[in-house]
Amino acid sequence: MNNYVQPGNTITLTAPYAVTSGDGLLVGSIFGVAAGDAANAETVEVSLTGVYDLKKVASQAWSAGDKVYWDNTNKEATKTATANTLIGVATEAVAGGAGDVIGRVRLNGSF
Repeated sequence: MNNYVQPGNTITLTAPYAVTSGDGLLVGSIFGVAAGDAANAETVEVSLTGVYDLKKVASQAWSAGDKVYWDNTNKEATKTATANTLIGVATEAVAGGAGDVIGRVRLNGSF
């Protein structure tokens, strides 16, 4: 197969804003998790698949299997679909307290 390029689990993208390793980022409809730090407009290796602990909106309870979206304005995961991008599903429940700001997400890969 002479047209095969790579598995596609990770790709190199230009950061649309400054990111730190482990941050989520959205480039068009491609969502991934930064493998390293990058300033705005620098290239960064991004993971598109896997399970990650991501910053989530506070005071929002999640159940395993809930669809998870990326709020690119606030740079956090949420269950709110309106004006946000679907990125995957919650893999475990998270309480809805003000201090519950990390959620475990299985990325769906990009469309």
